[in-house]
Amino acid sequence: MQVLLSAKELNEAISNLAAALYKAHRNDDEVVYVGIQQGGAVLGANIVAALQKLEGSKQIQYGQLDITFYRDDIRNEILTPDTMNLPFSIENKIVVLIDDVLFTGRTIKAALDVLLDYGRPAKVELCVLIDRKEHRQFPIQADHVGKTIETTKTDKVKLVNGEVVLL
Repeated sequence: MQVLLSAKELNEAISNLAAALYKAHRNDDEVVYVGIQQGGAVLGANIVAALQKLEGSKQIQYGQLDITFYRDDIRNEILTPDTMNLPFSIENKIVVLIDDVLFTGRTIKAALDVLLDYGRPAKVELCVLIDRKEHRQFPIQADHVGKTIETTKTDKVKLVNGEVVLL
């Protein structure tokens, strides 16, 4: 097990992503943040908490997206859905999708499919903690990245005990 981000580095990456999002959207009232279940929802909550400190009293809209039934790899499994919570309209909004690891792009493709069932955003941006860009199967790239790493296709990147590790 190799540590990619220590707890301190993870907190710094979250702070840096929040600062980049704040800089990109500080004058925009039409932005909403959506964490992709499961890891992206946890990361998203942390990023939104850091953003809230930068924004002060401005209310940040944050929701969680469940992509369970939109995945292309569940045909042989029965999965329990995650929490879906989009308590706001995404119509004509800038939607910042948040996920923990960008690997093949299949999760993001499924998330885009779900979003389009809920409305038509003006724009969708992608924010990820870890980008494993050499393994893309769809032409998807992140707008905001905490760290880009090189991995083999069989490597697993996980959040374990407050650290990001390579298994």
